[in-house]
Amino acid sequence: MKKSSLINHLFFAVFIVLVACGRGKQVDVVRPNGNALIHETSPYLLQHASNPVDWVPWSKDALAQAKSEGKLVLVSIGYASCHWCHVMESETFEDQEVADLMNEHFINIKVDREERPDVDNVYMTALQLITGSGGWPLNVITLPNGNPLYGGTYHTREQWMQVLLDVNKFYTEDTQKAEEYGEMLAKGIQETNKIVPVTHSDETSAASLQESISKWKTTWDLEWGGDRGDEKFMMPTNLSFLLNYSSIKKDEESMEHVQNTLNKMALGGIYDQVGGGFFRYSTDTYWKVPHFEKMLYDNAQMLRIYSTAMKEFDADLYQDIVFGITDFLEREMKHPFGGYYAALDADTEGTEGKYYLWQEAELKAVLEDDFDLFAAYYSLSSQRMMEDNSIVLFKDKPDKVFANDHGISDAEFRDLKLKWSSLLLGIRQKRIAPRKDDKVITSWNSLLMIGFLEAYSASGNEAFLNKSLEILEFLKKYSLRENQLIHSYKEGGSHVPGFLEDYAFLIEALIKLYTLTLNQDHLDLAVSLNSHVIDTFSDQGSGMFKFNQKEELISPLVLTHDGVLPSPNASMALNLFHLGHILGKKEFLEKSKNMVASMMPNILSDGQAYGKWNELLMHISLPYMEVAVVGENSKTLIQQLHEKHLPNTLIVGSEKENGLPLFNNRFYAGKTMIYVCRNNTCKLPVALPEEAIDLIHTSYEEM
Repeated sequence: MKKSSLINHLFFAVFIVLVACGRGKQVDVVRPNGNALIHETSPYLLQHASNPVDWVPWSKDALAQAKSEGKLVLVSIGYASCHWCHVMESETFEDQEVADLMNEHFINIKVDREERPDVDNVYMTALQLITGSGGWPLNVITLPNGNPLYGGTYHTREQWMQVLLDVNKFYTEDTQKAEEYGEMLAKGIQETNKIVPVTHSDETSAASLQESISKWKTTWDLEWGGDRGDEKFMMPTNLSFLLNYSSIKKDEESMEHVQNTLNKMALGGIYDQVGGGFFRYSTDTYWKVPHFEKMLYDNAQMLRIYSTAMKEFDADLYQDIVFGITDFLEREMKHPFGGYYAALDADTEGTEGKYYLWQEAELKAVLEDDFDLFAAYYSLSSQRMMEDNSIVLFKDKPDKVFANDHGISDAEFRDLKLKWSSLLLGIRQKRIAPRKDDKVITSWNSLLMIGFLEAYSASGNEAFLNKSLEILEFLKKYSLRENQLIHSYKEGGSHVPGFLEDYAFLIEALIKLYTLTLNQDHLDLAVSLNSHVIDTFSDQGSGMFKFNQKEELISPLVLTHDGVLPSPNASMALNLFHLGHILGKKEFLEKSKNMVASMMPNILSDGQAYGKWNELLMHISLPYMEVAVVGENSKTLIQQLHEKHLPNTLIVGSEKENGLPLFNNRFYAGKTMIYVCRNNTCKLPVALPEEAIDLIHTSYEEM
């Protein structure tokens, strides 16, 4: 777009999201004369504390200042591990001439999207309305009232200066037109959050579920897994639903797709073959070359899906991934008091992925006589070398196949792998490590609780249960205050009130913890937090829940679709469904069903964006089983039941008399019995887990 025509096109919002190469910085240096961010604790905000730009954190005061001075507001949103955020900072926000222009004409606000996902969601919606796409850094120019005028992502220094000049000129020369445009965009944002409540729908049926999945299947990459595309995100929420659905329905195509996707990711470069854990996404369609950020939310959810897959497929590969993720988290992401940090940067020393990449000469020197076998195992001959001939480690074959092809026993090859990993990890740990975002985010840690609990149920290894309990104790001590959550914790930092995702994911974790441990305290806390959500977050107009407790933004947020995190509204609807069954609360069940009924047009048209809702639709439209284990041996039988993959099944237990409806009149002295129920009708009790599992499978087959 020519510079002279930018203003003419601005009103019609024809902007291009620009991407180019650049160089990030590694060391944070805060000058004595740093800007207002010097007083923050967010690693991302502190990265910008020494910029010559007069950054301030998001606040009502900053917007009030813009109104009093008649200035536009520049809202720049990113996060600490974001590669292109570093690039734009280095090229643009550290430049004095750019800073002078920004300081003269704008109130400049820096936002850590992980601390303020509400602000990020509002302005990301604006960007998508303007450009049709999104990403970070997210740079939005708004009117003093917060209504957006311009949105873009990464800009070069020259592009950015021209945007600043043009938008400011547009505003000063035709303020009325600018305000009309900002109001139009604000209304567009509000429309995207509008949900029409439904109290009854014939579409919440097994046929609708099948229709949603049939449309979804057309997007699948049946060779490499995931959805088709030049880049691939892992989307564990979708994989979890598809695994559950295909297990119940015996849908071989869906099952093969899930297994193929899990295999390809586990073998690919998107998984850190040396240190464990998953990177954020793949820059190619083959899962081989990742974008090198490591996010807690990704690894929490991948821990869950691979643990579930252990139950379904009994594959050694998946067990290795579960332990690999756990080892990485314990080594590099754990807070001393029990929570887990948010992320590791993609960059070190100004280069993306430098910490994780290898040179062939380096590998030969470290591995010596093992190099040829190592090179065959990691497919070095088929590498598409990166710019400086760097190597990303990935595999073409599972371990058993490779070992058999080379005449090596499984045990011998496992020892070789451990030796190689130990050598390479030792070398890597001597390098300059990626920068760490050391916030402890409530919602992400809650997802990790769920991941550890699924690993515990799949393996019976109590170490996983204890890790989940450690997270809970951390959150109760540092993030739960008078029955209200904060969103993220860092010592000495300001604490934003918890968002819907914090409550929804923690309630889900507590329900799962209760079903595994039979500890009533976990259920009581879940019920208490659930009551707070209903009282504080309910949105009467949509029948859903608002994302934030207070309406401070230009549009109420009612988030319904999945992204890299599950939909918080879908998670709450599932929580209500489960609590409705456990507590015998019909109003919770009705609320849950009404919520999914309101989402049916979206689920039917775009199932891959609504995997968590599809999970609830599956509960409602297919046989949903309640399994109550009662008696002194309940814990042992509960664990045996959880070791099997039993989707669409709620398993609860009690060792003694209990007032919950599922346990009424079901205790017999000296006996432990298992009741399998559906729609408030129970089969005759059985004594063995195997008998209960047969009854559940029979119910699936009767569909």
